[in-house]
Amino acid sequence: MSWSDWSGVTGEGLDNFKEIIYEKKHHQVLGGGVARISLNKPEKMNTLTLSTVDEMFRAFYDANHDPSIGVIVVAAKGKHFGAGGDVDWERWGLREAFYNRYPHNRLMRMSRKPIIAQVQGYCIAGHNHMAYCCDFTIAADNAIFGQAGPRVSSPADGFFVPYLTKVVGAKKAREMWMLCRKYKAPEALAMGLINTVVPLEQLEAEVDQWCQELLSVSPGCLEVLKAAFDQEMDGYKESCVTSAALYPDWFDMPEGKEGGAAFVEKRKAEFWSIRQREAEMRQQLLEEYEAHQAERKNDKS
Repeated sequence: MSWSDWSGVTGEGLDNFKEIIYEKKHHQVLGGGVARISLNKPEKMNTLTLSTVDEMFRAFYDANHDPSIGVIVVAAKGKHFGAGGDVDWERWGLREAFYNRYPHNRLMRMSRKPIIAQVQGYCIAGHNHMAYCCDFTIAADNAIFGQAGPRVSSPADGFFVPYLTKVVGAKKAREMWMLCRKYKAPEALAMGLINTVVPLEQLEAEVDQWCQELLSVSPGCLEVLKAAFDQEMDGYKESCVTSAALYPDWFDMPEGKEGGAAFVEKRKAEFWSIRQREAEMRQQLLEEYEAHQAERKNDKS
């Protein structure tokens, strides 16, 4: 055996995680180690909340400050890597995420150590852009990738949106984000979204092989290279700046509420009837304003 067994990480601030499992193991020949952060809500398809991100931050911080760790693996328990944000939580939680907190992708962007996303099953929305912001993505043959934001009235902006154009090209990136199509693992591989596809039963062994290759080279050089590659993102705005400027009251608007409500109620969203009603109300307001202006002119004459 080249690897030690996985061991749960303990210490101040690292105990009693509820939404992740944080482990480390070391290569017994090369000497370096791997930190694995596994999302641990399989009963909810590992949906994300700010609590998840808070726990992930602590694990990432520890892994990045442990000189014995050379690679970080982001994985997930259960059948699926994850289905994005928790819709029930998002009704209020996204307001906090947009206006007061950091997005989970910043953990990938700020990490000194290379990160591998280990993906099985659905990898949708926030999990998809978390995976493509990792340095490498290794997928099982049952993996399915895609975005869902426009479908559920969940806007997204910031570095991780335009960064996808560097991963798969501008046309495919817009297709993925605007049309919310889903892509099976072979399609994702063909478009450059992932690095390799293996049978599900070989997924963890394949990740181990990539970790071993990374541990066999200079960790300092990898840190410099990762920082150099990640500067690609530094010219883009931070998350939520564009959304907040265009639609500062998005989450209190009917269109902002409709997508999530339709998803929960398992019905087709009625975006365009809302837009039609908005247009009618705008026209009514304009006509009332013009009538009021005409009255003012008549009064003066």
